[in-house]
Amino acid sequence: MSTPNATPFTVTVDIVDERIARLTFGHPTRRNALSAALLRELDAQLVDLATRRIPVVILGSGVGQDVWSAGHDLGELVHDRDPIAHGKPLEQVLRRVRAYPGVVIAMVSGSAWGGAVDLAMSCDLVVADDSARFTMTPATIGLPYTMSGLLRFFNNMPIHVLKEMFFSAQPLDAARAERFGVINRLVDADKLEATALELARAIASKAPLAIRAVKEQLRILEDLQPMPVQAMEQIAELRRQACESADFSEGLIAFSERRPAAFGGR
Repeated sequence: MSTPNATPFTVTVDIVDERIARLTFGHPTRRNALSAALLRELDAQLVDLATRRIPVVILGSGVGQDVWSAGHDLGELVHDRDPIAHGKPLEQVLRRVRAYPGVVIAMVSGSAWGGAVDLAMSCDLVVADDSARFTMTPATIGLPYTMSGLLRFFNNMPIHVLKEMFFSAQPLDAARAERFGVINRLVDADKLEATALELARAIASKAPLAIRAVKEQLRILEDLQPMPVQAMEQIAELRRQACESADFSEGLIAFSERRPAAFGGR
């Protein structure tokens, strides 16, 4: 798939058997960046697979590449200062994955950045090879993350590891990710696809309605995080200030010029 006047991307579906599908995305000229158009196509394919009642989906961008996904296409931030807000294409896909009426397995080879880490974390299981790296980059460009996004990390890793990732933008390598439970299966690259398929077949052989019910219960339990209205308003104001700040503009310019940003806290 591609859009006019845009770099080409692909989103393909391969039905392995009647219970397993492989959903593969690619954007080679942009390091598999998650552009809005690519995300909308991912969302449409997930809707279609749900309609077809495919119990297990393996989501990935290939094996043996340096970058699994560079995250949100930062070139689009010139026109959209808050690409991770509710209702935006990335957030819509993350919600779709979490609500998918079956199991979604992330198959990760290479580094994942920013929103791509959130995409992997939103999947039910993660299978990865030794090249996998997970780097949360919002602070590098001055983008504040959302409460719902942070909650996904909060539910999946120790709080001090979460803070290290978001404060330093340093990568979490595959070994540490497995240690903290972010990765379910860590294997050599030549065994990655077979391992993901083996796990998918094990799940697909079980009762799909029972698995669907358990997944939905767990999703609801994860989302049970009551918050006072005052706290929500305070967070919304902090995010607004950051999104409208000179620091965010400087972060985007520095990224495009491939230099360190000079943040001033304003």
